[in-house]
Amino acid sequence: MHIPDGYLGPATSGVFYAVMIPLWMAAARIVKKTLKARQVPLLAIGAAFSFVIMMFNVPIPGGSTGHAVGGVLVAILLGPWAAMIAITVALVIQALLFGDGGITAIGANCFNMAVVIPFVGYYVFTLISGGAPANSRRRVVAAFIAGYAGINAAALMAGVEFGLQPHLCHTASGQALYCPYGLRIAVPIMVGEHLLIFGWIEAVVTALVVKYLYQHAPELFGQEGQK
Repeated sequence: MHIPDGYLGPATSGVFYAVMIPLWMAAARIVKKTLKARQVPLLAIGAAFSFVIMMFNVPIPGGSTGHAVGGVLVAILLGPWAAMIAITVALVIQALLFGDGGITAIGANCFNMAVVIPFVGYYVFTLISGGAPANSRRRVVAAFIAGYAGINAAALMAGVEFGLQPHLCHTASGQALYCPYGLRIAVPIMVGEHLLIFGWIEAVVTALVVKYLYQHAPELFGQEGQK
């Protein structure tokens, strides 16, 4: 799902940087107030876990990649704002040191994977799990569905971002300057790959880890009620 340089126009990249800057500032303030000292190492572990799992990239036709992210798992553990910081750290390191995702596309990649995935997944999990006991199967099922929903929502966003480029940035003759694939190609490719493959990986990983932690370390879910 990493968008490389050269696939989004300058205006699109600039918009996402402008959107992400206040979100990063808000996340920093909220996490500083709500995250307990004993959970700070868990935030670092979440960023490291996301970094590792995202390194297993599978190319998707059109210029992007497919992979699990781990954003919903971190959001369930620490809340979506903390997950935003953890995933952002992983994405920035990948872009700067490994060339995985473009520098100009950091804003867009962070919006897709550090905002859409954690927030969609977290609220889907909260809605489905409700007031179920911590060790109930319902919470594991909720984590599974939340992981699947979060990553597919992000894939849809990436597909839309790709698909809009031929309409936003083109020559006088209509030739695309950046991503050449319109919405009718970009969206089905991005969403289809994640619906069929990567969404299930994200869902299984999220559900299994949540199940294990509920059984062996339930105290780690202290921030679960964070909005």
